[in-house]
Amino acid sequence: MKYYVPGVVTALLFAVGSGYWVGTKRVGAGDTATMAAAPAPASVAGDAAAQKPRKLLYYRNPMGLADTSPTPKKDSMGMDYIAVYEGEDEGVAAGELKISTEKVQKLGVKTEPAALRELARQVRAAGRVEIDERRLHNVAPKFEGWVERLHVNATGQPVAKGQPLFEVYSPELVSAQREYVVAAKGVAALKDASSELQSGMRQLAEASLVRLRNWDISEEQIKALAGGGEARRTLSFRSPVSGVVLEKKAVAGMRFMPGEMLYQIADLSAIWVLADVFEQDIGLVKVGAGTTVRINSYPDKNFKGVVTYVYPTLKAETRTVPVRLELANPGFLLKPGMFAQVELSIGSKAKVVTVPLSAVIDSGTRQVVLIDKGAGRFEPREVRLGARSDSHVEIMEGVKDGEPVVVAANFLIDAESNLKAAVGGFGHSAHGAAPAPGAASGQAAPVAAASGHRASGTLDAIDAKAGTVTVSHGPVASLKWPAMTMDFVLANPALAEKIKPGSAIGIEFVERKPGEWVITKLEAAAKPATPAAAASAKSAHQGH
Repeated sequence: MKYYVPGVVTALLFAVGSGYWVGTKRVGAGDTATMAAAPAPASVAGDAAAQKPRKLLYYRNPMGLADTSPTPKKDSMGMDYIAVYEGEDEGVAAGELKISTEKVQKLGVKTEPAALRELARQVRAAGRVEIDERRLHNVAPKFEGWVERLHVNATGQPVAKGQPLFEVYSPELVSAQREYVVAAKGVAALKDASSELQSGMRQLAEASLVRLRNWDISEEQIKALAGGGEARRTLSFRSPVSGVVLEKKAVAGMRFMPGEMLYQIADLSAIWVLADVFEQDIGLVKVGAGTTVRINSYPDKNFKGVVTYVYPTLKAETRTVPVRLELANPGFLLKPGMFAQVELSIGSKAKVVTVPLSAVIDSGTRQVVLIDKGAGRFEPREVRLGARSDSHVEIMEGVKDGEPVVVAANFLIDAESNLKAAVGGFGHSAHGAAPAPGAASGQAAPVAAASGHRASGTLDAIDAKAGTVTVSHGPVASLKWPAMTMDFVLANPALAEKIKPGSAIGIEFVERKPGEWVITKLEAAAKPATPAAAASAKSAHQGH
C-alpha cells in the first residue's frame, strides 16, 4: 500500500484544487459583468456552498442614460436593459459605462481633449469665368449714317478709351456742324448789335454743339469746330471704354440706323466667376467672404477674389445656387468661358469648444459623445452641435474645454456611426453574460440576451469598395434564422483585412437599421463551419 499512497494523495489534492478553480474563475476576464459561477464538483461541494449568490440590484439603460428599471425591458432602439448586480456598480456613477483596460485596448479606443479653436472650413464648388456685365459696352450711334472707313476691323482687337473705331458720314452731323459755323459767324457779326440779338445767336451756336455732344462726337473734334474750323464731311467715332472687341458688325460702306450696334467692347481688367454652390452649403456663404480660384490652365497660380452676390434662385436640375465672385484679372489671364475650381473660406475667427468629427455618435435623433472618466469608465453625454469645419465640430452645449472625449474605436465607421452599433459593442462586451435573477435560488442562471448576434460560417466574398462581405452562415438561434448566404456591412473595413475569401469565420453582428446588418467582430475559425456545426457551436456558446 505504501507504494500507492503518494498517488492517491496527489489525485485528491488535484481534485480539490480543480474544484476551487472552477468555482471561483470569472468568465470574460477583465469585464465588469460575469457569468454565474460554474457548479462545483462533488468533492468540493463545501467550497461551492460557501459562495453567496449575487443580488440583482436593477437593470440599467444600455446607452448609459440615467434610467433604470427593476424589471427587464428594452429601450426605444430594441436593446435589452443590462442587469447590474451587487458590487458591479462600485465606482461607476449612474449613466456611465465601465469596461476593462484590456477591452479598451482591444477595441482600439482613442481619446482627445475638447479644445478651443477657430473653425475654418472650405466650401468647394465648380465655377466658370464670366464677363463683368457692368464693364460691357455696345457702340451704337444715335444718328443715321454710313461707315466710311474702319480703324478697328477685327474681333478680339484691344482698344483704348478714345481710340477711333471708324469714320462716319452722316447728313445730320454735317448739318449740325454747319449750323454751328453759321451761328458762330453770326455772333461775330453782331458784336455791335443789341445784347438780345447776341444772346440769341450764342444760344443757337451752343445748341449745335450740344447736339454734337449728345451724338457722342469727341470733345477734341467739337473744340476744333468751335475754334473756327469748318464743317467736316466725316467725323471719327471713338471707343467709349478700354477693352477688347467681342463683336464687330461694322463693315466699310454699310449704312446704319440710330441705335444699331456696330461694336461690342468688354473691359476684362476685372471679371466675374459664377460658382455653383450646393444647396446644403449655401447657408454658410456670406457676402464679403474671401475665395481662392484655381484654373487648370495655370496650375501654379491662385487667384484671390471676394463673394459679392448670392443669387436668389436655385437651379432645380443641379440643386445648386449661383454665387458671384469678383476677381482682378492682371495680364488678362482669366478668359471668359474658362472653368474654375472655387474654394470659399467659411468660418468665424472666434474660438469655440470643438471636438473631432469622429467623436460625435449620431443616432439620427440626437448626438452623443463619450467622455473618458478614466479607469475604463465612459460617460455618454448628449451634446448640441454648432458650426463644422473639415475635421472638427463646435460643441455648443454638453462638453467643456479640456474634457477627454473618445474619438476612435475599431468598429466606428465615421461621424455618422450608429449609436446602437457603438454602444452595443461596449455593452455586449461588458454585460452580455449577466445572470438572470433566478441565480439567487442556486439554479443555473440563463444568459441575458446580448445586444448583438453570433454566427459561424464561411467568408464567400469581400467588396472593399462598398465595405460589405458575403457570408454563408449557419442557423442563428437568437434571430431564429436558418442557414443562409447573405451580405453584411463591415463596421470597420480593417475587420476583413487578414481574412481571405473561402476562410471559415465566426462573426458578431447587430442590426443598425431595418434590413442592414453590421458585423462588429470577425475572426477566423479553425475550419469551415457547416450549418450543423454552426448550430452546435451556438448551443455550446449558450451553454457557457
